[in-house]
Amino acid sequence: MVITYFGHEFFKVQFGDLTLAFNPISKDSKLKNAKFGADIALVSINTPETNGVEQMVFGEKKAFAITGPGEYEIKEVFIKGFPGGKNKDGKLNTIYFVSLEGMNICFLGALSTKDIPSEAKSAFEDVDILFVPVGGGDVLSASDAYKLAVSIEPHLIIPMHYADDASGKTQLKAFLKEGEGGEEMEKLTLKKKDLEGKEGDIVVLTPLNS
Repeated sequence: MVITYFGHEFFKVQFGDLTLAFNPISKDSKLKNAKFGADIALVSINTPETNGVEQMVFGEKKAFAITGPGEYEIKEVFIKGFPGGKNKDGKLNTIYFVSLEGMNICFLGALSTKDIPSEAKSAFEDVDILFVPVGGGDVLSASDAYKLAVSIEPHLIIPMHYADDASGKTQLKAFLKEGEGGEEMEKLTLKKKDLEGKEGDIVVLTPLNS
């Protein structure tokens, strides 16, 4: 599995020939976007910063869009989406659980509350990789994000949704302080066996669009 980060909540996850996009940034956003072919695009919340499914097309690859709660199976990838509260504009955020090749991903999206619905909590078992927003404001504060992250007990924690400015870097720094530091890298490449012995380790990915 190879994970790359494009800023905000936008990630590419590659597994062999399979490509997933999480919360791709759209052309209508003021943030820098990226265009590549994906097999599946998961959108947690309908905003210009997260709903750029139209960007996930290249050549013959056109992403199958998942934009809300439900159960899905596409190309042997098992996905469950659960309601994860609403933002200040009343838009629903979806929490996604993705299982592929024996690895489990939990993507919290633009989560703004620690009060996770019970149906979603039931899926918080054996999470290998957790993506958690840490920027405060419309999403969890650094402190609340860390408390929730460790309660889920993932092997790896990847922070997201922090601005590339002084305020955002302050939030990220506060999150890392809660977790007593983390490892920085340009992209994350790992196999299931690489997760052995890891308990809530934090990995900070450098945004490719920075």
